[in-house]
Amino acid sequence: MLVATAVPVERDAVARAFAGPAEEVVLPGATVHRVTGGPDLLAAGVGPALAAASTAAALTAAALDGRPYGLVVSAGIAGGFPPHAPLGSLVVADEITAADLGAETADGFLPVTGLGFGTVTHRPPAALVRRAAAAAGALTGSVLTVSTVTGTAARAAVLRARHPRALAEAMEGFGVAEAAAAHGVPVLEVRAVSNPVGPRDRAAWRVGDALTALTGGFGKLAPVLESWNRHDHQ
Repeated sequence: MLVATAVPVERDAVARAFAGPAEEVVLPGATVHRVTGGPDLLAAGVGPALAAASTAAALTAAALDGRPYGLVVSAGIAGGFPPHAPLGSLVVADEITAADLGAETADGFLPVTGLGFGTVTHRPPAALVRRAAAAAGALTGSVLTVSTVTGTAARAAVLRARHPRALAEAMEGFGVAEAAAAHGVPVLEVRAVSNPVGPRDRAAWRVGDALTALTGGFGKLAPVLESWNRHDHQ
């Protein structure tokens, strides 16, 4: 299993859920921390493009080494859409959607699929989503991937109207999912809510609490993720 976060502090929060030591393994295009008795952890970088590139590099290296990953998890902190995903809550995505991949038109936003190519949504295995959410006590819904973090109430309202099931927004999930899809590997996204989606107010952020929730969530999720087999749980 490969767990891809954006930055090292998120990677380290996930690592704290596992007892074993971690070995740093430098690969072409990526560096993974291999946890004894646990997953490989990757600080893939911020934004969908870098997350996709780093995740693809790790996936390719593992496949060439004869030990391909069976599951990729995009994990980290995120903004939550109030009141649906409060601060400190954990969200497991049943849809990973690129919210701003497309075109602006006179009639409004048109997703790239409306232009006749690409995809804007990846759906993790439903059985895995159910088991993971139940184990971690997490919410389930759409997690949006954006290249520009929402900073106004108006933008938050637009996104929520366009994606009524959206619980959170982050910047990497869709990129990680694109890389996983290219390798034919299932994907899951797990997010701990650190701030409300809306006006950018650093004083309202609870990053430490969200990182603690991420560690606790993975402590509960680990048995589900490690035992899951995509061929047995379609």
